Amino acid sequence: MMTALVGGQIFTGAETVSEKALLLEGKLIKGLVAASEIPADATRIDCHDRYIAPGFIDLQVYGSGGHLFSNQPSAGTLKAIADALVKSGTTGFAITLATNPPGIVQEAIRVVRENPHPAVLGLHLEGPWLNPVKRGAHIESLIHPASPDEVKKLLTDAGGAIAIVTLAPEMNDPVIIHLLRDAGVVVSAGHSNASFEQAVEGFRNGIGTVTHLFNAMSAFHHRDTGLPGAAFLSSGVYASIIADGIHVDFNTLRISKQIMGNRLFLITDAVEATAEGPYTHVKKRDRYTLPDGTLSGSALTMIQAVHNCVEQAGMSLEEAVRMATLYPALVAGRPDIGHIAPECLANLVVFTKDYRIDKVFLGGVVQ
Repeated sequence: MMTALVGGQIFTGAETVSEKALLLEGKLIKGLVAASEIPADATRIDCHDRYIAPGFIDLQVYGSGGHLFSNQPSAGTLKAIADALVKSGTTGFAITLATNPPGIVQEAIRVVRENPHPAVLGLHLEGPWLNPVKRGAHIESLIHPASPDEVKKLLTDAGGAIAIVTLAPEMNDPVIIHLLRDAGVVVSAGHSNASFEQAVEGFRNGIGTVTHLFNAMSAFHHRDTGLPGAAFLSSGVYASIIADGIHVDFNTLRISKQIMGNRLFLITDAVEATAEGPYTHVKKRDRYTLPDGTLSGSALTMIQAVHNCVEQAGMSLEEAVRMATLYPALVAGRPDIGHIAPECLANLVVFTKDYRIDKVFLGGVVQ
């Protein structure tokens, strides 16, 4: 059975296409066709005055829909978060766990491993191999450098469920990075007080991206540009950024984009309010904090991040969409999502000119 999305403006990731229909067959994208080429038996969906884009990809999100994964790492919690995120336009995400007691980490790994979901790209472990000086909201007593044996056991237990690990390069031996990379894990530098030289060395050893640029890391100083400066000047390194105007100023977002170009991508770092468990997140209007006021996560959605990039940082809508789709897909090593092309998964979001989600397709099925 084929479905044709007609009348919309299509952002493929490579170009913007009008006056063509997007044809889906089953769970895959068939291609772009003229109206005259739409099969007679195809189901037509009118997307007039709408934008059609790849589904958003969020490589760092802790919860959604009133659920925080670490607070209750269960199959039901994971599904509830996935359902809420998909409805918001995010059709691919790395469910994220901060520095937590080992029992919670092990249970989270088991749940992700045993409960595959088409929108779940794997687990993002943000910690515990961080620098306590830049711990942010993370639990200091649980932070420590990694050992090879610890990493090997974790990878064995995970069985491929871990997609991303954020660590501080200056706190961990290069062998740790190599062990993770050899297992297919994306290694990101974050919660780090690395100097420029230490960060560059980490990139040489296989770190491919940076977690929430500027937040919880060494400052960009004119005598030592630290981790941000190393990311700016390392041409093969990506960085995520939280475009809410709170974690970073919109002028910082604009400057970072001008320097990094297609190496800068969007995350939400979104959490949910909770009064239980190791992390108690308190909603403060447009953000979340710990009870002591420490910034602990965002209240951002991906469509809001795209909106902010356009309206607050002067980016084109096409480029803002790529920051939420194509670039994170490249970081995750997933050529089958994040852009619109034949044989890619039909994970799509349709939204209005005032940034309201109209329809979401996951594997070709309207959600």
